[in-house]
Parts: sequence; C-alpha cells; structure tokens
Amino acid sequence: MTLAIRARKKYWMVDFAHLLERPRAGRGDAFTVDQVMRIPAQSPVWRAGLKENSATLNELRRLLEWLATHPGAGWQERWVSAGADRGLDWLTTVTDLRPFTRAVRDPRVRAIGHLFLGQVILPSYDVLLAFRACKLFKHTRMIHEPDQFAALAAAADARGINDKHRSQAMKAISKIVLHTGRGPSLLTPDDVLEMYGWAMHHPRASSRPTDGLNLAWELLSAVGVTPVNSRLRHAVLLGQRPTADLVDDYEIAAPRVRDVLIRYLDARRPAVDYNSFRGDVAILTGVFWSDLERHHPGINTLQLSAEQAAAWRERARIVVQTDGTRRPRTDVLAIFTRVRTFYLDIQRWAVEDANWAEWAVPSPVRRNDCHGFAKEQRAARSRMHQRIRERLPHLLLLADTAHRLHADAAGLLTAAQQHAHGDEFEFAGRQYRRTRMNAAQRTSANDRGAGNVHLRDVLGVEDENITARENERFWAWAAIETLRHTGLRVEELLELTQLAIVSYRLPESNELIPLLQVIPSKNNEERLLLVSPELASVLATIVTRLRDQNGGVVPSVPRYDRYEREVGPPLPHLFQRQRGSRQVVISDGGIRMLINRTLAMTGLRDSRGDPLAFTPHDFRRMFATEAVANGLPVHIAARLLGHASLDTTQAYVAVFQDDLVRTYRAFLAQRRAIRPTEEYRSPTEEEWSEFQQHFQTRKLELGTCGRPYGTPCQHEHACIRCPVLRVDPRQRERLAEIVRNLGCRINEARMNGWLGEVDGLTVSLHAATAKLVDLDRTIARARDGGPVSIGMPVLRS
Repeated sequence: MTLAIRARKKYWMVDFAHLLERPRAGRGDAFTVDQVMRIPAQSPVWRAGLKENSATLNELRRLLEWLATHPGAGWQERWVSAGADRGLDWLTTVTDLRPFTRAVRDPRVRAIGHLFLGQVILPSYDVLLAFRACKLFKHTRMIHEPDQFAALAAAADARGINDKHRSQAMKAISKIVLHTGRGPSLLTPDDVLEMYGWAMHHPRASSRPTDGLNLAWELLSAVGVTPVNSRLRHAVLLGQRPTADLVDDYEIAAPRVRDVLIRYLDARRPAVDYNSFRGDVAILTGVFWSDLERHHPGINTLQLSAEQAAAWRERARIVVQTDGTRRPRTDVLAIFTRVRTFYLDIQRWAVEDANWAEWAVPSPVRRNDCHGFAKEQRAARSRMHQRIRERLPHLLLLADTAHRLHADAAGLLTAAQQHAHGDEFEFAGRQYRRTRMNAAQRTSANDRGAGNVHLRDVLGVEDENITARENERFWAWAAIETLRHTGLRVEELLELTQLAIVSYRLPESNELIPLLQVIPSKNNEERLLLVSPELASVLATIVTRLRDQNGGVVPSVPRYDRYEREVGPPLPHLFQRQRGSRQVVISDGGIRMLINRTLAMTGLRDSRGDPLAFTPHDFRRMFATEAVANGLPVHIAARLLGHASLDTTQAYVAVFQDDLVRTYRAFLAQRRAIRPTEEYRSPTEEEWSEFQQHFQTRKLELGTCGRPYGTPCQHEHACIRCPVLRVDPRQRERLAEIVRNLGCRINEARMNGWLGEVDGLTVSLHAATAKLVDLDRTIARARDGGPVSIGMPVLRS
C-alpha cells in the first residue's frame, strides 16, 4: 500500500478512486449523426429563426464528424479517446477543425453545449470547470427536472440563503446532473461525493472548484437524495474503523500474528478512548511487528531470539525522517512499556484462558529496559512546570490584548458601517477609506447581517475585510477568557452548548447560583463549574452575538470529534461561527490559531528569543496553578479539572518561590503551636531594658547598624564598608563629605606611593559611593510616594 493510499484510508471514509472510475454513457450515446443533429431543435432553449442557428448546426456537424474519426463504440468513448474529456484546450489546438477564430468560437461553444444538454456526451468535471458559458447551467435547470430545481431553490429560500451561495449550490448541482446524465431526483450521495473526490485530487483545488458543493449536499436532502440534517464534510470524514481495518493498514504478512494482534486489541479497546486505541495499534502493529517483518522476513511467532529482540530495541530508539535523516526517538520508553505490557497481558490471560497459552512467551523488552520511565516523567513534568512559569506572568497581558484588539476592531467596524463606499473617515488617529467589494466579495441585499465591510488605510495599499477581522478577534477573546476562567480541555470548550449554562438555587438563602455543566470528555465524568461574574459576562456576550446574527436563536449544528471520529447531534454550540452559507463549530486547531495570532500582537518572546506560543492546554495548567496558589485545596482543584487522581492535578501545579515562602511560614506557625508555651511568655523588665540598650549601642554617626540582636560588631567599626549599615537620610551631606574626603586621601596616597593605603581607601570609596546612590534612590522614592526599599534580599525564580 502506498503512503498516499494509506493517508487517504486514515482520514477519509469514501473510496474516491472507485467513484472516479465509474463508467459514463449518455442516453444519446448510440445516436446517429442525423439523430444528434435533430436534438437542438427539440430543446426548449433552441432559439428558432435566429441566424446563429445555422452556424451552430454547422459546427455541431463538424464536431460529430471529427469525433467519428476516433475509435469507440459510442460518442462518449470517442470523446474520451479524442482527448476532449481532459479539458477544453483541444478547441484551440486541434487541426482537424476550423481555426478557433472569434467567428467560430461562439457557434462551437453552443454546439458543445447542445451535446451536453442532450446527454450525447457526459462531460468530465475538468471540462465543466473550463466551460465558461454560464447559460449552460441555467439551461440545464430548464431542461432536466425543472420542478426539482424549483424545490431546491425553495429549500434555499427557506434556509435564508443569500443569492450568491444559492447560485453556487445550483451551479454545483447542475454540473453533477450534466456529468451523471441524471436529474436531481435520481442522483445519489455517491454522485456528490464523486465531485468532491475529483476536487480533492484536482491540481486546481486551490481555486475552489467545489464552491457551493457543501450547500448542495444539504439542499439535496429536500428532494430525498442526501440524509436529512447531514453535512458533506461529515460524510467524507472517517468514523471509528474496525480493529481489523486498522491493523491491515500495516499489511502484516504472518496471518496468525495478525489474528492474535486483532484479538488482543479488541480486548483492550473498550477500556480506552479511540484516540489512545489508535496509538496502541500504531505501536504494536507499526513500530513493533511491521518493523520485525521488514528486517526478518518470514517471522511468524511472538517469541523472538535474543539477537532479534536486541536489534529491534536498537532500531526503536531511532526515528528515520522522510528525508532520510535519523534522530533519537523521544518516546522510546513509552514504546518499550507498551510492548512489554502486551506480552505480560497475554501471559496473565493465558492462566485463565487456554486460547492464549501458545502466545504466552518471554517479552523482548526486559524490566531494565523500562527503567528511567519515572525519571523521564519527572523531566517532562519539570519542563511543563517551567513552561507554565514562563507563561503565567503574561496571562493578564494576553487577556488585556485580546480585549483591546476586539474593542478596536468592533469600534472600527461600527464607524465604517456609518459611511458609504468611497468615503474617508478617521478612527483612532488614522485615516481610512471604505472600498467597494469586488465580485467575489459582494453579497446580496438579503444576506444575513450587514455584509462584509472592506476598508483601506489611506497610507496602505491593500483592502482588508474588517468584518472578518472583528469576527476573528471576537472569538479569540472569547476563547482566551473562557479557557482562563474555567481550565477546560479544548474539546470540552468546543462541546459547550447553550444548554450547559444552568442555575442552582441555594436552599438556605434562596440565592440563584449560575453553573456551567461540562459534559463527559476524557474520563467520561460529568462535572459542574461555578460561573464567576467575569465568565458569566463572556458567556452572555457569546449567546447574545449568536442570537443577533441568527434571527434570535442559537443555531443547532453538529460537531465532528476528530479524536473519537464521531459526528455529534445538532446542538446549540457556543463556539460556532459562519463559514460560507453554514454555521460550523470551530476546530481545536482554529482555537490554537486564534490564541497565537493574538499572542503575536503582544510581541512577547520566550527565553530563547523566539515568539512566545500558547496551547489551549496551557490555560488549563495555569488555571490549576493559580487556583492552588491562591489557597484552593488540591482535591477541590482536582474535582474542578475533572481529574481522577490527585497526582495528575499535582503534576499540573507549577510551584513558584512565593509558594515555598508561604508554605514555610505555615510550617513555622504549625511548629510554634506545638512548642512549650513558656517559650512565648512576655519579657521581663530586665530583658526589655537590655533589648533597648542594644538598639542604643547600634546608633552610629551616619545611621544605625543592622546587625542582629546580641551579636558583636565583626568589622571593628569600619562602618562605611559594612553591608548592614543603614544610612540615615538626614546624614546625606555627611556621607557626601566622606566620599569627597576619601577621594582626596586616595590622591595623596598615590602621590606618596602608599599602594596598600590606596587599595584600602578605594574599597571604602566604592562602598561609600554605593551607599550614597542607594540613599539618593530611597529619598527619591519617599518623595514620590513610592515604595521604599528596606534592603531585604529578593528571591528570584
């Protein structure tokens, strides 16, 4: 199996190759030339009496005669063998027809259109993409089941679809009708999927050849073609695949080993989520057994020799990149642990079930090979804690930036909507001009909302969609605020619905408490979070925005879970936005992109100097760290986060230096509480007098000495050098005089050659100068009303 096919099977449910290879033949495929020539006059779009009719018929006859020179049992096979089904380049290059001049172009294009409308030829999508005659698709809707096309248009109107999106959907359906030769009522979902598959394999996929196809899938449900309330994107995405299908992706040659792997994985599957299960398949089937079969062809037993096991362990430590480069594997201990668990599980099961007995063999991964797993976990935890320490101080800046960017974008959009196209206006000190949208951007008057607003900075050169900018920055702000106030996983965030906002009335005070209901995610345990006023404001803003944009209701849309490979039921999800003609739930990758685009606007960088980046899970760890640091018991934090084990929560909490100080002080208070009470009696008069006399003896000319109580001076009263000297601000002039005097004495010592005196006086001068600088800084802070340094050491993380 090639890598391309394997990648397709990994992500797509539909076999596009099979759909694209389906044979096609129109109802006029076996007509004679004369029968084909009579088709235009029988068409309701034939304009009788006009002079161009004869030119069209002449070109039609020339086309048929040219096709007749190519092999094939019918017109469709001749069309394909002539190379005409690969596009329309042949119109200008074929020499058997008249030169493609302006006089020839229109009649020949009309003649080809009649071949398509009469279903003599069923064109490929390559031809239809290149065919620029827009009337062809309009005529298709007039000839082939016009009542069904009218029903499709009525369904679009009922959904509130604007003219642009409805036209794209109708054009897509018309292409499918021309390509398949069947009217709308006779189409099947495979016909729509065939066009989608063609677009995915087409080199011009970036030019959006399937505009309107997603809406076409939904509209076709009105005539019974596609399932009701389904979406094309969900139809092509892969669901949960059988275990045998996942294992067969790796093409295991030994059938008995394949069977035992499938049996084992099937037994493990109910206990893990689908994403973890696919990881187990990748390790056991791909990294382990497929590697053994590549290096030891013919192997058919799980019992490996010592040489085979050692060679595999060495290979497993290295990852070979697609470009051939090799690098050490970072998760090798996890792989070793998983393979060893596989062998030990079979050994344990063999005691209870004899069917596993023949596979109960020694593990190729020894106990010593897994040593260091706990150390690796501690190292990973340390890296995670350092990541949180680096990002937590910037959390408020990120939140403030998100709020400011959205407020600016919303203000600019509001100001722009009050001006007509071409008007210039000023906003936040900058000049803007509202520009007229081009044909691709223009929406009709009945488009939902105010339409897209485009502006150009007077000093700039490019237009910008301000509506899209405001929309992006709103959802970035909403995601950042919700994540930092709840600590939700990103999949839990995207699963939030309007129904998750509930309330509880306290029985004692009758107070109404808002709660946020988090549906089961990773560990299938539902939980409730108390909604803070800040979070309540964010959720209310989201609900209000969705209602204002969708006729007073929050639309119910399905969500595809890419981890579980499942499509959920239509629900009023909170994190949904409009894409084209439909509402879609934002993806987890979209949330990450929104966060980091906002973060880029802050200009923050990490310790290496690279732009700082956040993941949605970073907010979860920062939420846990802040909650525990602010005094929330760790077991309560575990309940809020939905952790089944306190160890998981403790691993999330990044400890800072202030946490250590607070914890140590709490320890001292607890120890003091259990010591004898006589140690904390009131001092006697003699003891208090001695204590006061100590402070009297600490008084010096320049200030006071900061040495501890009961300790003698260790510097022989060389106070100007002493680091514990606290200079009295009133003695500044005296200190400045000492600095000047020391300078004079140093000059005198140098003149006399007293080098030892110079060194000693220089040390005193540096100390006195430093104290003078510190004293001036203290005086300035006191004058400005700011904090005054008391000389205590600062603990830095």
